[in-house]
Amino acid sequence: MNILERYHAMEYGPAPEARNEADAWLAARDFGKALFIGGDWKAASGGKTFDTSDPSSRKLLAKVSDAGAADIDAAVSAATKALPKWSASTGYQRAKVLYAIGRAMQRHQRLFAVLESIDNGKPIRESRDIDVPLAIRHFIHHAGWAQALDRDFPGHKGVGVVGQIIPWNFPLLMLAWKIAPALAAGCTVVLKPAEFTPLTAILFAEICERSGVPKGVVNIVQGGPEAGGAIVNHPGIQKIAFTGSSEVGKIIRKATAGSGKKLSLELGGKSAFVVFEDADLDSAVEGLVDGIWFNQGQVCCAGSRLLVQEGIADAFIAKVKTRMSRLRVGSPLDKNTDIGPLVDLTQLDRVKGLIAEGAKQGAICWQPDSALPAAGYYHLPTLATGVSPANILAQEEVFGPVLATMTFRNTEEAIELANNTRYGLAASVWSENINLALHVAPQLKAGVVWVNGTNMFDASCGFGGYRESGFGREGGREGMFEYLSAKLPLGPIIKPATSSARPVEQAEGGAIDRTAKLFIGGKQVRPDGNYSFAIASAKGKLAGEIGLGNRKDIRDAVATARACKAWPEATAYNRSQVLYYLAENLSGRADEFAARLTQLTGATAKAARDEVELSIERLFLYAGLADKFEARVHQPPARAVTLALHEPVGVVGIIAPDNAPLLGLISLVAPALAMGNTVVAVPSEKYPLLATDLYQVIEYSDVPAGAINIVTGRSAELAGVLAKHDDVDGLWVFADAETCAKAEAESIGNLKRVWTGNGHSLDWPSNEAAGDALLRRAIEVKNVWVPYGD
Repeated sequence: MNILERYHAMEYGPAPEARNEADAWLAARDFGKALFIGGDWKAASGGKTFDTSDPSSRKLLAKVSDAGAADIDAAVSAATKALPKWSASTGYQRAKVLYAIGRAMQRHQRLFAVLESIDNGKPIRESRDIDVPLAIRHFIHHAGWAQALDRDFPGHKGVGVVGQIIPWNFPLLMLAWKIAPALAAGCTVVLKPAEFTPLTAILFAEICERSGVPKGVVNIVQGGPEAGGAIVNHPGIQKIAFTGSSEVGKIIRKATAGSGKKLSLELGGKSAFVVFEDADLDSAVEGLVDGIWFNQGQVCCAGSRLLVQEGIADAFIAKVKTRMSRLRVGSPLDKNTDIGPLVDLTQLDRVKGLIAEGAKQGAICWQPDSALPAAGYYHLPTLATGVSPANILAQEEVFGPVLATMTFRNTEEAIELANNTRYGLAASVWSENINLALHVAPQLKAGVVWVNGTNMFDASCGFGGYRESGFGREGGREGMFEYLSAKLPLGPIIKPATSSARPVEQAEGGAIDRTAKLFIGGKQVRPDGNYSFAIASAKGKLAGEIGLGNRKDIRDAVATARACKAWPEATAYNRSQVLYYLAENLSGRADEFAARLTQLTGATAKAARDEVELSIERLFLYAGLADKFEARVHQPPARAVTLALHEPVGVVGIIAPDNAPLLGLISLVAPALAMGNTVVAVPSEKYPLLATDLYQVIEYSDVPAGAINIVTGRSAELAGVLAKHDDVDGLWVFADAETCAKAEAESIGNLKRVWTGNGHSLDWPSNEAAGDALLRRAIEVKNVWVPYGD
């Protein structure tokens, strides 16, 4: 036998990672007292425990304390007690603690890796080389943010006590993503790991003990749904950060509605892996292996939808099958293993069920001819071809080693297929033509896009989704904002609108009678129901009648806003010119608007003129910022740059307040427009004539039809319609507390971004009620990773 023959005959032998230290740690710890509360180890108050098992063997690892509501209450009390001193500590003091955590984790990184693999089932190569080093990186990176807060986030401070709930697919990494920025911001934490994977969180709590973390700053409570619900609903928590399924995310959104809690959700995904015909196919195959079979496909951003150009589809699929046949399924502690077990029997059964349903719907499911280990929750990598866009395997998050494949003919069809999902977490684009790749990336509705790569993460770069993949970002500068707050200046409490008797006294003057219509698609249109309602002047006389918009009018306005491509596709410079023109034309009619303000609100002539002038100034401000609130370029420690692009949220619904009715409306509409959003605005219910007077200003200011739509009517009713509308991407509500809470609760259909005043208006003349704070709410941040070098 010659050397070449020997080479081809070689087989991999087992290369197991030693687990003796992990077993010694397991044997030495009393997991019946695994709740880390106020710096002490405690048993659950109810005495309950749950089992955590090794998914590769199904053997019991430990019986762990199962926290109940009383334990969560104790943890929140400890965090609340520790908050004043921790938040008042200097950035340097917090940085030292974060750095100490990172260094201590480095000293025990092999123990972390082994525990992660035996508790979760992921191959040791992944936990050792990816999860643990990246978790350490987050703590050391955020030590720098702790010291830089005053410089980089002036006027901001930590939100307070934070409740964090993490999943089982990346137990340690998700913990680091959550805890590191919270501590850097000066927050204290109550964190609940997933029931399936509690071990590395317990080891991390031990690290906190050794690293000088003050008692009560970090509290880690193991538990199930009862513990999670208690965290979400606890009145002593100011922010909830959740990573998990979209279904649970919606429950949390509804539960926190009206509470005033800050909320970030990192949820499911159905990420597209787009391969163009000029791609390096061998590299794309390796990227695909990493994209879908990393961590057995139990990854929220897994590239589970392969879109491949028709001309190369057969050749590419053949390469994929060859590569799949060489994937090694086996013990997660074997350094040669590519695919370990799924986390639990429930997950294994779910994956099998979805594959069976996908096959029923026409998919052809192929698996390599490989043997599975006798014990454990193993599943072979699966390739589904002949998949229609509506197939369950193309639409639902499988969360397993299953790849659904479709073909496309041209770039436009690739983009359309990639965006044909209710999710929007991540995507990969493969092409040797960087111009093509960077043409496609901004058009994909995803929070992260990798060019010629996949599953690239770093603490310096934000991660998070669009649509039902959640909102908020983790990592980098944008991730720090999730744990900081800058109090906007509050205005008066908004009381619910009350029906009042229609004025009967006709206004003085002989002007021709006029009913103000709605403004939809650049035209003045009658309301669908052909109803109107009377608007009284400050003296109680009839100032005019206004169209009473309804659900169908909102539907028409949203459809028109969605169809308007000219505005979001315009350059920032062109948008700034239009906003300047709006300011210019409003200035030309300043006397008229001031008179209208006085007539309706009873404001003095000077106060009315001041509000008009400040409204013009606001338009000028946002015109100037339209091309200056710019994206950033991150430089992670890899041969890549990450472009943190600012993109419009999309269609934004706005419920404007009664106080400062002109200034409030413009202060909300202008930043949304400046960032390229299209708007459906419901103006002040009490003083809507100020908005209808704007129609002509809009019409002759070169605003594209559909960019601004105005529907007058009952604010509470129309806010509910906008909240439920799944083609509305963002909703800003300044109304009474009940209306605000309902808007948040009813937004769960598509998990739109909702900003409310929680029953308060803002002090609109204040400088703090303008500028970057509002612009940040008008954008999504998309991180596009672009590798370079050979």
